[in-house]
Amino acid sequence: MKINLLQNIFWNTEQARIRAGYRLVLLIIAYIAVGAGLEFILGSLTNPIGFTIDAPLWFFPILAVVILVPGLLSVWLAGRFLDRRSFKEFGLHFNRQWWIDLIFGMGLGIILIAFIFLNQLAFGWVNIKDIFFVLHPKELFILPLFIFLFIFLCVGISEELVTRGYLLKNLAEGFNLKVIGPKGAIIIGWILSSVVFGLLHIDNNNATFLSTLNITIGGIFFGICFVLTGKLAIPIGLHITWNFFMANVFGFPVSGITIPSEVVTVLKITQSGPEIWTGGAFGPEGGLLCSLAILLGIILTLIWLRPQLKHNKEMLHLPLAYFNRPISKQQ
Repeated sequence: MKINLLQNIFWNTEQARIRAGYRLVLLIIAYIAVGAGLEFILGSLTNPIGFTIDAPLWFFPILAVVILVPGLLSVWLAGRFLDRRSFKEFGLHFNRQWWIDLIFGMGLGIILIAFIFLNQLAFGWVNIKDIFFVLHPKELFILPLFIFLFIFLCVGISEELVTRGYLLKNLAEGFNLKVIGPKGAIIIGWILSSVVFGLLHIDNNNATFLSTLNITIGGIFFGICFVLTGKLAIPIGLHITWNFFMANVFGFPVSGITIPSEVVTVLKITQSGPEIWTGGAFGPEGGLLCSLAILLGIILTLIWLRPQLKHNKEMLHLPLAYFNRPISKQQ
């Protein structure tokens, strides 16, 4: 009797797999282990330079791989051996509509960061000091620019796959109890995964309560498409261009990190104005203009998704809270 009780705590007999909470713990362990191993290798290659503006250009593409691989590999391993799922069930559908949504997400990221920049420019809070800035004038401007685009592409894919695709999916399934139901479980997973997303940035340089709150609300914004459609296309596209245009087009810090804009940026700026609005040294994500941009982004996303949701009476993508494929097909 005690053995069966202990087994039920860790193991879902009906689904023949460990329960959601333990899958999440093992995913985190795998993510940290793979990331730490790759960082150790990268540190050995670049010692004593490290992640600084003086790092050679070849360092940054390798850094991008170090960012991408832990997310892809840990989710693949967890999905294959713990969840018994494919990447498709974590939001990577790759059909025609998925790619259209990705393009929309990328365009939306550009619009929202431009909204923040143009408002700061209009209020006189930014001054453009240079254009097509590159730290080392002998380097071609376009090369480091595309290298950082590649880095932010890797960041967008990895962070969205882990925090939205895997974490939100498993939280929703884990909380799908009779007293909560699938809708409530998805909402709980949505909120909790967004809180985790915010807390992941709490130790960044110059982080504040408002910056953490903004990034948490940003996690809710990024998660809208996933909880409504089960697809990661919009959040991945949005994440990529949000970071890239913030840093390497408009010259802002990204979540307290200034290295990208110090190496290469289309616009080299100086910033002033009230930090409560601009975000100060943390970057736009620490200010109220970012809060307004997120609100605008939510409205535009809901307008975009409306045609895709017109036949969904439930609104939320309820399969996020279920494991409903035959076990025999998962082996």
